Amino acid sequence: MVELSVEIPTYNEANNIGRLIENLENLGIDMEIIVIDDNSPDGTASIAEKLSEEYGNIKVLRRPGKLGLTTAIHDGMKVASGEYIAVMDGDLQHPPSALPLLLRKAHEGNDLVIASRYVKAGKVERFSLYRRIVSRAATFLAHAMLRETRNIKDPLSGYFVFRRSAVSPDSIKSDGYKVLLEILVKGGKKRIAEIPYTFKPRESGRSKLGFQENLKYLRLLLMLSEYRPLKFVAVGMSGVLVNEGLLFLFHNLSAFSSALSSLPLFYAGSLAIELSILSNFTLNNMWTFSKVSRGRLILKVLKYNAVAAPGAIINLLTLLNLAFLFHYLIANLIGIVLAFIVNYLGSEFFVWVKR
Repeated sequence: MVELSVEIPTYNEANNIGRLIENLENLGIDMEIIVIDDNSPDGTASIAEKLSEEYGNIKVLRRPGKLGLTTAIHDGMKVASGEYIAVMDGDLQHPPSALPLLLRKAHEGNDLVIASRYVKAGKVERFSLYRRIVSRAATFLAHAMLRETRNIKDPLSGYFVFRRSAVSPDSIKSDGYKVLLEILVKGGKKRIAEIPYTFKPRESGRSKLGFQENLKYLRLLLMLSEYRPLKFVAVGMSGVLVNEGLLFLFHNLSAFSSALSSLPLFYAGSLAIELSILSNFTLNNMWTFSKVSRGRLILKVLKYNAVAAPGAIINLLTLLNLAFLFHYLIANLIGIVLAFIVNYLGSEFFVWVKR
Protein backbone atom coordinates (compact mmCIF):
# COMPACT_ATOMS: atom_id res chain seq x y z
CA MET A 1 0.00 0.00 0.00
CA VAL A 2 1.26 3.46 -0.90
CA GLU A 3 0.48 6.73 0.82
CA LEU A 4 -1.08 8.47 -2.19
CA SER A 5 -2.76 7.39 -5.42
CA VAL A 6 -2.78 10.15 -8.03
CA GLU A 7 -5.60 9.72 -10.56
CA ILE A 8 -5.13 11.47 -13.91
CA PRO A 9 -7.98 11.12 -16.43
CA THR A 10 -6.67 11.79 -19.95
CA TYR A 11 -7.78 12.29 -23.51
CA ASN A 12 -5.29 13.52 -26.10
CA GLU A 13 -2.65 14.66 -23.61
CA ALA A 14 0.40 13.18 -25.37
CA ASN A 15 2.19 16.55 -25.28
CA ASN A 16 1.60 16.97 -21.53
CA ILE A 17 1.50 13.58 -19.81
CA GLY A 18 5.24 12.93 -19.88
CA ARG A 19 6.16 16.24 -18.29
CA LEU A 20 3.37 15.91 -15.72
CA ILE A 21 4.51 12.44 -14.64
CA GLU A 22 8.15 13.56 -14.37
CA ASN A 23 7.09 16.55 -12.20
CA LEU A 24 5.08 14.25 -9.94
CA GLU A 25 7.91 11.74 -9.60
CA ASN A 26 10.25 14.54 -8.52
CA LEU A 27 8.05 15.45 -5.54
CA GLY A 28 9.45 12.61 -3.42
CA ILE A 29 6.02 11.43 -2.24
CA ASP A 30 5.26 7.74 -1.67
CA MET A 31 2.75 7.50 -4.51
CA GLU A 32 1.37 5.57 -7.40
CA ILE A 33 0.16 7.33 -10.55
CA ILE A 34 -2.98 6.03 -12.25
CA VAL A 35 -3.53 7.26 -15.80
CA ILE A 36 -7.10 6.59 -16.97
CA ASP A 37 -7.12 7.11 -20.71
CA ASP A 38 -10.24 7.28 -22.88
CA ASN A 39 -8.71 5.74 -25.99
CA SER A 40 -6.73 8.84 -26.97
CA PRO A 41 -5.86 8.69 -30.69
CA ASP A 42 -2.63 10.63 -30.06
CA GLY A 43 -1.02 7.79 -28.07
CA THR A 44 -1.28 9.24 -24.54
CA ALA A 45 -1.69 5.80 -22.98
CA SER A 46 1.35 4.41 -24.80
CA ILE A 47 3.54 7.23 -23.48
CA ALA A 48 2.34 6.56 -19.93
CA GLU A 49 2.99 2.82 -20.32
CA LYS A 50 6.53 3.49 -21.53
CA LEU A 51 7.15 5.70 -18.47
CA SER A 52 5.74 2.93 -16.28
CA GLU A 53 8.65 0.73 -17.35
CA GLU A 54 11.02 3.46 -16.18
CA TYR A 55 9.41 4.39 -12.86
CA GLY A 56 7.52 1.24 -11.86
CA ASN A 57 4.75 3.03 -9.96
CA ILE A 58 2.44 3.91 -12.86
CA LYS A 59 -0.80 2.10 -13.69
CA VAL A 60 -2.49 2.74 -17.03
CA LEU A 61 -6.16 1.99 -17.56
CA ARG A 62 -7.17 1.98 -21.21
CA ARG A 63 -10.87 2.58 -21.74
CA PRO A 64 -12.72 1.99 -25.02
CA GLY A 65 -13.85 5.57 -25.61
CA LYS A 66 -14.74 8.94 -24.10
CA LEU A 67 -16.67 7.88 -21.01
CA GLY A 68 -16.29 11.05 -18.95
CA LEU A 69 -14.10 12.29 -16.12
CA THR A 70 -16.37 11.14 -13.31
CA THR A 71 -16.46 7.52 -14.48
CA ALA A 72 -12.68 7.71 -14.92
CA ILE A 73 -12.28 8.60 -11.23
CA HIS A 74 -14.67 5.78 -10.35
CA ASP A 75 -12.64 3.26 -12.36
CA GLY A 76 -9.36 4.59 -10.97
CA MET A 77 -10.55 4.13 -7.39
CA LYS A 78 -11.10 0.43 -8.06
CA VAL A 79 -7.40 -0.14 -8.68
CA ALA A 80 -6.01 2.51 -6.30
CA SER A 81 -4.10 1.24 -3.26
CA GLY A 82 -3.29 4.56 -1.56
CA GLU A 83 -4.63 5.68 1.81
CA TYR A 84 -5.29 9.03 0.11
CA ILE A 85 -6.41 9.70 -3.45
CA ALA A 86 -5.57 12.79 -5.47
CA VAL A 87 -7.46 13.89 -8.57
CA MET A 88 -5.86 16.24 -11.09
CA ASP A 89 -6.03 17.09 -14.78
CA GLY A 90 -3.47 15.82 -17.26
CA ASP A 91 -2.99 19.15 -19.04
CA LEU A 92 -0.54 20.83 -16.57
CA GLN A 93 -3.16 23.39 -15.50
CA HIS A 94 -3.02 21.85 -12.02
CA PRO A 95 0.55 22.41 -10.72
CA PRO A 96 2.04 19.29 -9.09
CA SER A 97 3.87 21.61 -6.67
CA ALA A 98 0.59 22.10 -4.77
CA LEU A 99 0.25 18.38 -4.07
CA PRO A 100 2.49 18.20 -0.95
CA LEU A 101 0.41 20.91 0.75
CA LEU A 102 -2.83 19.16 -0.20
CA LEU A 103 -1.51 15.94 1.31
CA ARG A 104 -0.22 17.70 4.44
CA LYS A 105 -3.66 19.21 5.05
CA ALA A 106 -5.19 15.76 4.66
CA HIS A 107 -2.77 14.44 7.29
CA GLU A 108 -4.08 17.11 9.67
CA GLY A 109 -7.40 15.28 9.82
CA ASN A 110 -9.30 16.60 6.81
CA ASP A 111 -11.31 14.09 4.80
CA LEU A 112 -11.19 16.28 1.69
CA VAL A 113 -8.72 19.01 0.72
CA ILE A 114 -9.53 21.18 -2.28
CA ALA A 115 -7.09 23.24 -4.34
CA SER A 116 -9.08 26.44 -4.77
CA ARG A 117 -8.87 29.26 -7.27
CA TYR A 118 -11.13 31.47 -5.19
CA VAL A 119 -9.78 31.47 -1.64
CA LYS A 120 -7.34 34.19 -0.60
CA ALA A 121 -4.07 33.92 -2.59
CA GLY A 122 -5.67 31.61 -5.16
CA LYS A 123 -5.88 32.88 -8.72
CA VAL A 124 -6.39 32.04 -12.36
CA GLU A 125 -3.77 32.91 -14.95
CA ARG A 126 -4.90 34.31 -18.31
CA PHE A 127 -8.57 33.37 -18.24
CA SER A 128 -10.59 35.21 -20.87
CA LEU A 129 -13.42 37.41 -19.65
CA TYR A 130 -15.90 34.91 -21.10
CA ARG A 131 -14.31 31.99 -19.20
CA ARG A 132 -14.29 34.01 -15.99
CA ILE A 133 -18.00 34.81 -16.35
CA VAL A 134 -18.86 31.20 -17.16
CA SER A 135 -16.82 29.90 -14.21
CA ARG A 136 -18.39 32.32 -11.75
CA ALA A 137 -21.88 31.64 -13.09
CA ALA A 138 -21.35 27.89 -12.78
CA THR A 139 -20.13 28.34 -9.19
CA PHE A 140 -23.16 30.49 -8.37
CA LEU A 141 -25.50 27.81 -9.74
CA ALA A 142 -23.77 25.16 -7.63
CA HIS A 143 -24.14 27.29 -4.49
CA ALA A 144 -27.77 28.09 -5.31
CA MET A 145 -28.86 24.53 -6.05
CA LEU A 146 -26.61 22.43 -3.79
CA ARG A 147 -26.59 23.58 -0.18
CA GLU A 148 -23.70 21.21 0.65
CA THR A 149 -21.41 23.40 -1.48
CA ARG A 150 -22.21 26.79 0.02
CA ASN A 151 -19.27 26.90 2.43
CA ILE A 152 -16.86 25.91 -0.36
CA LYS A 153 -15.32 28.73 -2.37
CA ASP A 154 -14.42 26.54 -5.36
CA PRO A 155 -16.84 23.57 -5.50
CA LEU A 156 -16.00 23.07 -9.19
CA SER A 157 -12.29 22.52 -8.65
CA GLY A 158 -10.85 19.54 -10.49
CA TYR A 159 -7.81 19.31 -8.19
CA PHE A 160 -8.23 17.77 -4.74
CA VAL A 161 -7.15 15.04 -2.31
CA PHE A 162 -9.47 12.90 -0.23
CA ARG A 163 -9.14 10.15 2.35
CA ARG A 164 -9.94 6.89 0.60
CA SER A 165 -12.21 5.72 3.43
CA ALA A 166 -14.30 8.92 3.23
CA VAL A 167 -15.57 8.39 -0.33
CA SER A 168 -17.20 5.29 -1.77
CA PRO A 169 -16.66 4.67 -5.50
CA ASP A 170 -20.33 3.71 -5.76
CA SER A 171 -21.33 7.26 -4.78
CA ILE A 172 -19.77 8.57 -8.01
CA LYS A 173 -22.25 7.77 -10.76
CA SER A 174 -22.59 10.62 -13.26
CA ASP A 175 -20.84 10.94 -16.61
CA GLY A 176 -19.94 14.63 -16.29
CA TYR A 177 -16.67 16.32 -15.42
CA LYS A 178 -17.39 17.85 -12.00
CA VAL A 179 -16.78 14.86 -9.78
CA LEU A 180 -16.10 17.07 -6.73
CA LEU A 181 -19.78 18.04 -6.62
CA GLU A 182 -20.80 14.43 -6.15
CA ILE A 183 -18.19 13.93 -3.44
CA LEU A 184 -19.42 17.03 -1.61
CA VAL A 185 -23.12 16.17 -1.85
CA LYS A 186 -23.02 12.41 -1.24
CA GLY A 187 -21.61 10.32 1.54
CA GLY A 188 -22.42 12.39 4.61
CA LYS A 189 -20.51 15.05 6.49
CA LYS A 190 -16.81 15.51 5.87
CA ARG A 191 -14.10 17.67 7.34
CA ILE A 192 -13.06 19.87 4.41
CA ALA A 193 -10.24 22.35 3.85
CA GLU A 194 -9.31 24.55 0.90
CA ILE A 195 -5.84 25.70 -0.03
CA PRO A 196 -4.97 28.36 -2.62
CA TYR A 197 -3.33 27.53 -5.91
CA THR A 198 -2.77 29.18 -9.27
CA PHE A 199 -4.76 27.65 -12.11
CA LYS A 200 -2.32 27.59 -15.03
CA PRO A 201 -3.17 28.24 -18.68
CA ARG A 202 -3.15 25.21 -20.94
CA GLU A 203 0.23 24.99 -22.71
CA SER A 204 -0.67 22.35 -25.28
CA GLY A 205 -3.80 20.74 -26.69
CA ARG A 206 -7.40 21.87 -26.59
CA SER A 207 -9.83 22.32 -23.72
CA LYS A 208 -12.42 19.55 -23.31
CA LEU A 209 -14.99 22.06 -22.04
CA GLY A 210 -17.74 22.49 -24.61
CA PHE A 211 -21.47 22.72 -25.05
CA GLN A 212 -22.09 19.04 -24.29
CA GLU A 213 -20.12 19.25 -21.05
CA ASN A 214 -22.11 22.32 -20.01
CA LEU A 215 -25.33 20.39 -20.59
CA LYS A 216 -23.97 17.50 -18.53
CA TYR A 217 -23.14 19.98 -15.77
CA LEU A 218 -26.69 21.30 -15.68
CA ARG A 219 -28.08 17.75 -15.63
CA LEU A 220 -25.70 16.90 -12.77
CA LEU A 221 -26.89 19.92 -10.77
CA LEU A 222 -30.51 18.89 -11.26
CA MET A 223 -29.79 15.30 -10.29
CA LEU A 224 -27.80 16.21 -7.17
CA SER A 225 -30.45 18.75 -6.11
CA GLU A 226 -33.09 16.03 -6.50
CA TYR A 227 -34.70 18.22 -9.16
CA ARG A 228 -35.78 20.91 -6.68
CA PRO A 229 -35.67 23.72 -9.30
CA LEU A 230 -37.98 21.75 -11.61
CA LYS A 231 -40.30 20.95 -8.73
CA PHE A 232 -40.29 24.62 -7.77
CA VAL A 233 -41.22 25.52 -11.37
CA ALA A 234 -44.07 22.99 -11.31
CA VAL A 235 -45.37 24.43 -8.06
CA GLY A 236 -44.95 27.92 -9.49
CA MET A 237 -47.06 26.94 -12.50
CA SER A 238 -49.85 25.84 -10.19
CA GLY A 239 -49.44 29.16 -8.40
CA VAL A 240 -49.86 30.96 -11.72
CA LEU A 241 -53.26 29.29 -12.15
CA VAL A 242 -54.24 30.20 -8.60
CA ASN A 243 -53.05 33.80 -9.00
CA GLU A 244 -54.61 34.40 -12.41
CA GLY A 245 -57.85 32.61 -11.52
CA LEU A 246 -58.37 34.48 -8.27
CA LEU A 247 -57.42 37.81 -9.86
CA PHE A 248 -60.07 37.28 -12.52
CA LEU A 249 -62.62 36.19 -9.88
CA PHE A 250 -62.04 39.08 -7.46
CA HIS A 251 -61.94 41.68 -10.21
CA ASN A 252 -65.20 40.39 -11.73
CA LEU A 253 -67.31 39.52 -8.69
CA SER A 254 -70.22 41.59 -9.93
CA ALA A 255 -70.43 39.46 -13.05
CA PHE A 256 -71.19 36.42 -10.92
CA SER A 257 -73.68 38.06 -8.59
CA SER A 258 -75.30 41.47 -8.50
CA ALA A 259 -75.04 41.34 -4.71
CA LEU A 260 -71.25 41.42 -4.90
CA SER A 261 -68.96 44.29 -5.82
CA SER A 262 -65.88 43.71 -7.93
CA LEU A 263 -62.61 44.59 -6.22
CA PRO A 264 -60.37 47.28 -7.71
CA LEU A 265 -57.30 45.92 -9.48
CA PHE A 266 -54.96 46.83 -6.59
CA TYR A 267 -56.97 44.90 -3.96
CA ALA A 268 -57.86 42.03 -6.29
CA GLY A 269 -54.20 41.66 -7.29
CA SER A 270 -52.91 41.87 -3.71
CA LEU A 271 -55.33 39.23 -2.45
CA ALA A 272 -54.66 36.89 -5.40
CA ILE A 273 -50.89 37.20 -4.91
CA GLU A 274 -51.05 36.40 -1.18
CA LEU A 275 -53.31 33.38 -1.65
CA SER A 276 -51.05 32.06 -4.41
CA ILE A 277 -48.05 32.53 -2.08
CA LEU A 278 -49.75 30.40 0.57
CA SER A 279 -50.67 27.79 -2.04
CA ASN A 280 -47.07 27.66 -3.29
CA PHE A 281 -45.72 27.42 0.25
CA THR A 282 -47.92 24.45 1.07
CA LEU A 283 -46.91 22.49 -2.03
CA ASN A 284 -43.21 23.37 -1.71
CA ASN A 285 -43.17 22.37 1.94
CA MET A 286 -44.86 19.03 1.23
CA TRP A 287 -43.00 18.19 -2.00
CA THR A 288 -40.14 20.39 -3.28
CA PHE A 289 -38.31 20.77 0.03
CA SER A 290 -39.82 17.81 1.88
CA LYS A 291 -36.42 16.24 2.65
CA VAL A 292 -35.08 19.44 4.21
CA SER A 293 -38.34 20.65 5.71
CA ARG A 294 -37.37 21.39 9.31
CA GLY A 295 -38.59 23.87 11.88
CA ARG A 296 -41.95 25.27 12.97
CA LEU A 297 -44.57 25.62 10.26
CA ILE A 298 -45.72 29.12 11.27
CA LEU A 299 -42.15 30.42 11.28
CA LYS A 300 -41.56 28.97 7.81
CA VAL A 301 -44.80 30.54 6.54
CA LEU A 302 -43.65 33.93 7.82
CA LYS A 303 -40.17 33.46 6.33
CA TYR A 304 -41.64 32.40 3.00
CA ASN A 305 -43.87 35.48 2.95
CA ALA A 306 -40.85 37.64 3.75
CA VAL A 307 -38.90 36.01 0.90
CA ALA A 308 -41.86 36.30 -1.46
CA ALA A 309 -42.47 39.97 -0.55
CA PRO A 310 -40.00 41.45 -3.10
CA GLY A 311 -41.43 39.18 -5.77
CA ALA A 312 -44.95 40.09 -4.74
CA ILE A 313 -44.12 43.80 -5.01
CA ILE A 314 -42.57 43.22 -8.44
CA ASN A 315 -45.66 41.24 -9.44
CA LEU A 316 -48.09 43.91 -8.24
CA LEU A 317 -46.17 46.88 -9.68
CA THR A 318 -45.87 45.11 -13.02
CA LEU A 319 -49.59 44.39 -13.01
CA LEU A 320 -50.57 47.98 -12.19
CA ASN A 321 -48.13 49.58 -14.64
CA LEU A 322 -48.56 47.24 -17.59
CA ALA A 323 -52.35 46.95 -17.31
CA PHE A 324 -52.51 50.15 -19.36
CA LEU A 325 -50.62 48.46 -22.21
CA PHE A 326 -51.84 44.85 -22.02
CA HIS A 327 -54.83 42.92 -20.74
CA TYR A 328 -54.52 42.86 -16.95
CA LEU A 329 -54.13 39.05 -16.87
CA ILE A 330 -51.18 39.25 -19.28
CA ALA A 331 -49.63 42.07 -17.23
CA ASN A 332 -50.03 39.93 -14.13
CA LEU A 333 -48.38 36.94 -15.83
CA ILE A 334 -45.33 39.05 -16.74
CA GLY A 335 -45.02 40.08 -13.10
CA ILE A 336 -45.21 36.46 -11.97
CA VAL A 337 -42.32 35.48 -14.26
CA LEU A 338 -40.15 38.37 -13.02
CA ALA A 339 -40.76 37.35 -9.40
CA PHE A 340 -39.91 33.67 -9.84
CA ILE A 341 -36.10 33.75 -9.51
CA VAL A 342 -36.23 35.95 -6.41
CA ASN A 343 -38.62 33.50 -4.75
CA TYR A 344 -36.57 30.43 -5.63
CA LEU A 345 -33.27 31.80 -4.33
CA GLY A 346 -34.92 33.02 -1.15
CA SER A 347 -36.47 29.60 -0.61
CA GLU A 348 -33.15 27.81 -1.05
CA PHE A 349 -31.05 30.17 1.08
CA PHE A 350 -33.50 31.29 3.76
CA VAL A 351 -36.75 29.34 4.20
CA TRP A 352 -35.87 25.66 3.84
CA VAL A 353 -32.40 25.53 5.33
CA LYS A 354 -31.07 22.09 6.16
CA ARG A 355 -29.79 21.95 9.72
